[in-house]
Amino acid sequence: MLTYDMEDRGGTPLYEYLYRCIREDIRSGALPPGEKLPSKRALAEHLRVSVITVESAYAQLEAEGYVRAEPRRGFFAARLEPVPAQGQQTVPPLPREAPPRTYRADLKSNRVDPARFPFATWSRLMRQVLSEEDTNLLQPIPSQGVGELRRAIAGHLHSYRGLTVSPEQILVGAGTEYLYQLLIQLLGPELGFAVEDPGYPKLRRIYRACSAAVCPVGLDEQGLRIPELVASGARVAHISPSHHYPTGIVTPIARRYELLGWAGRQRWIIEDDYDSEFRFDGHPIATLQSIDQAGRVIYMNTFSQTIAPSMRISYMVLPPELLERFRRQLGFYACTVPSFEQYTLARFIAGGWYEKHLSRTRRFCRDQRSAVLRAFRSSPFSRRVFITEHGAGLHFLMHLDTAESDGSLKARAEELGLRLSFLSEYTDCPRPEHEHTLVVNYSGLTGEHLQEAVALLTELLEG
Repeated sequence: MLTYDMEDRGGTPLYEYLYRCIREDIRSGALPPGEKLPSKRALAEHLRVSVITVESAYAQLEAEGYVRAEPRRGFFAARLEPVPAQGQQTVPPLPREAPPRTYRADLKSNRVDPARFPFATWSRLMRQVLSEEDTNLLQPIPSQGVGELRRAIAGHLHSYRGLTVSPEQILVGAGTEYLYQLLIQLLGPELGFAVEDPGYPKLRRIYRACSAAVCPVGLDEQGLRIPELVASGARVAHISPSHHYPTGIVTPIARRYELLGWAGRQRWIIEDDYDSEFRFDGHPIATLQSIDQAGRVIYMNTFSQTIAPSMRISYMVLPPELLERFRRQLGFYACTVPSFEQYTLARFIAGGWYEKHLSRTRRFCRDQRSAVLRAFRSSPFSRRVFITEHGAGLHFLMHLDTAESDGSLKARAEELGLRLSFLSEYTDCPRPEHEHTLVVNYSGLTGEHLQEAVALLTELLEG
């Protein structure tokens, strides 16, 4: 007769504890295949539990295939295939994260001050969405995103970027990294993806992680070098012509038409419009997509930079040919952004609050940028540096008059408590012209932090 200590079950229900005990006996071979189990009533009396408890345990064992029931004969232990023996496996612990270092001055991080975001307006819109969209929030989301948000984005693109696109062309996703992966599947990793060099390092890593052929292409003062692009054999070019990161280059109209001419031969351009909202002189630069007559440009942008990094909402505008292909090949994908955030952002844009937020943020960043440039140009180290800035973006370049290597400068800066970022860190194919150039991200340089940065750079370059 099966005997188990039913008092040693802790808080586990009786039937579940009995089921586990019998299951372990079958797994270990204590109950060999074909062995008949006691009748429900007999086992209940032996263990001093109810017949219902035994019935429930037997039913669970039968449902999982550990026992088989034969009419009028009872329950029998099932035959289990032996599991190959393996060494004991241990789950590696999560790496212990070191506490973030506090720097006396940080010229690498770049975040718009979150305190400038209109939280009161956003929270009011969230309440409106909860009360007015109620049941819509529980409905399946279209694969390209909620219609209200796509219409709001189309309106914003028309008024702010001069783009005339249909909401049906817009695809919403949880961050540009997710959209990059969709594009790799849509276009095919074998096409070859040309990327700007220097450029955003994470972009190259994403493409390579997805087994896409990456072709780094160098830049001149007008952007991507066309001869290098042609020689690379790539059929997709991922570029940021309105304001390149980290060089700040703005691609002029003549080079843009050259790029469109290249793409017209059954090739594609991914126009990443990241950081384009932060242009401080004149009107925003027209997008490449707005002058594309052949439908070869895929436009991409994100709200992570203008609102907050945690706002994982990005979007892309697909030309008609790719839109049809997406719906046919990848339309089964579910939208990765919750509907609650989409409805709230749609109201934020359509109500004009997003544009007001951009205007306030641009004014603040323009003034902050001017203060940083004045401080650096009047500093003791000013004769050792040459600043390149294009009146846009949240960063600028500062070329250093030094023979010391970037690695050595960075190590000495770390000892001083100064965090730096060098242009050479953004390159895939290092070139001499990339050395001795700082990428100065200025968003954190306010008040005392700016004074501290000037003092530390003076000590680093003049000491």
